[in-house]
Amino acid sequence: MTSTRDAPLPPGPGPAPHVLRTTAGAQPVVAASGAVAAPAQAADDTAVTLTARVFELPPDDGGPRLPSSLQVSIVTYRPDMRLLDRCLRKLLLAIETARADGAVRTVAIALVDNSANRVVAGNVIRLTQARFADANVQLAYLHGHANIGYGAAHNLVLHGSGADYHLVLNPDVELAPDALAVGVRWLAMHPDVGAIAPEVVSGDGESQEYLCRRYPTVLDLVLRGFAPRFLQRLFHRRLDHYEMRDVIDPDPEREVIDIPAMSGACMLVRRSAVDATGGFDPKFFLYFEDYDWTVRLNRVARTAYVPAMRIRHHGGGAARKGLRHIAWFVTSGLRFYRKHGWRWA
Repeated sequence: MTSTRDAPLPPGPGPAPHVLRTTAGAQPVVAASGAVAAPAQAADDTAVTLTARVFELPPDDGGPRLPSSLQVSIVTYRPDMRLLDRCLRKLLLAIETARADGAVRTVAIALVDNSANRVVAGNVIRLTQARFADANVQLAYLHGHANIGYGAAHNLVLHGSGADYHLVLNPDVELAPDALAVGVRWLAMHPDVGAIAPEVVSGDGESQEYLCRRYPTVLDLVLRGFAPRFLQRLFHRRLDHYEMRDVIDPDPEREVIDIPAMSGACMLVRRSAVDATGGFDPKFFLYFEDYDWTVRLNRVARTAYVPAMRIRHHGGGAARKGLRHIAWFVTSGLRFYRKHGWRWA
C-alpha cells in the first residue's frame, strides 16, 4: 500500500422530530451500556409505531465546540472521473461554506483508491490536487493495494484521525453548499446523536431518493432490488413503508430519530461513535456494510435523518451492475442476517 500526504447549543426552532418506536412483534431494541429503555409513549397522528430510547449523557467534559475539525474519506474504484470531479467541486464549496459559517475550522480529506491500478490512482490524485490546491485542506492518498472492499477501505482513515466528525462520502455524491455547515451544527446541538443521514435527490435532481430504511426483510430486499416494475407497483405500500416514506414525506419535513438502516453513500458520524463501534465491519466486502454499522451505531448512540442536510446521488442498484454485484449483494445479505437476525416478510 502506498500513502501520499500533503502538507452544546439549545435545540433550534422547527417541528419536533419523529422518534421511531418498535412495532408489535418486532425485535426489541437493546439498550447500550449507559442507556436505559424509555417508557412507551403515545404516538401522535404522524408518528410511526417503534420503542424510543433515552441515553444517559456523560457530564460535559469540554468536548467538541464550534468550529470543529472534520475528516472526509472517499473510496474510489475505477471511478467515473467526471462524477468524481463534480463530487470534489461540491465538497470544496461545502467546506468553504462551513468555514465561513463558523461550523468547521480544520479539514482533512483522504482518498482511498481500490482500483489496484497506478494510472487510475494517478488520475485521482492529480484531480484532487488541482481542486484543492489553494483550499488549506490536508490531503492524503492511499493506493497501490488490492480491492479490499468499501468498508475496509474507509476504515483505513476512520481510525486515528482525531477529528471531531467524520464524513463518509461516495465519489458519486454532490453535497449541497450548506450541507456540512448544517450537519455539523445539527450534531453539535444534539450530543446524544452519533450519526446522521441527509435528504437525497436523484442525480438528475428530479426525484427524491429514500436511502434511510427500516430493518430489511428478505421480501423487502427481493422486491426492492430485483422485482420487475409491475410487481413493485403491486407492493408499493410495503416498499414505501420499508423506505420510511410515511415519516420522511410528511409536510412540514422534519428530522427522524433512530434510523434502523442508513446508506453509506453519505454519513456524518461523531468521533465518539466511530471509536465506540470500530467503524465498518471489514467482513462485508460490498453491500450491507452500512446497514450493519447502523445497527451497531444504534446500540451506542442515536441516529437521525436530517432533511436540512441535502445531497445529490448518482448511484445505482446492484441488479443494474451485473452478476458479480448480485453475488456480492447476496453474500453480504446472508452475512448481515446471520449476524443480526433473519426477518423474512
